Amino acid sequence: MARAIGRLLDAADPVGTLGLPGMPLSHRAKTIGFLAAATAVAAVAVAFDAEGLRKERRMRDQAVQLHAENERLAAENLRLAREAQALRTSPAALERAAREELRFVRPDELVYRLDARTGGAVP
Repeated sequence: MARAIGRLLDAADPVGTLGLPGMPLSHRAKTIGFLAAATAVAAVAVAFDAEGLRKERRMRDQAVQLHAENERLAAENLRLAREAQALRTSPAALERAAREELRFVRPDELVYRLDARTGGAVP
């Protein structure tokens, strides 16, 4: 078997660049066979490790959720930056914010509050 592998390696690599120079052909074949077997064992261990696959899936789902959250927060940051700029530069925006958020009114204005439960005006 080793000789057959050696012949295949020699046919594929006539210059002898596989393995170390001066390494006998049987050692090259054994080294390549060992590496192939180790790679196969590692691949099987990864493929059949259910916890590893579950963890990978959870992490992938979490990454998708975090990406969506980052996009939402970036959009909110942009909206807040625009609002802050408007409050710094626009008197109308500042008045709107004071009225809506702080419930400020001018002295000559009347305020009518509607009761959500009855749908009518509250004195």
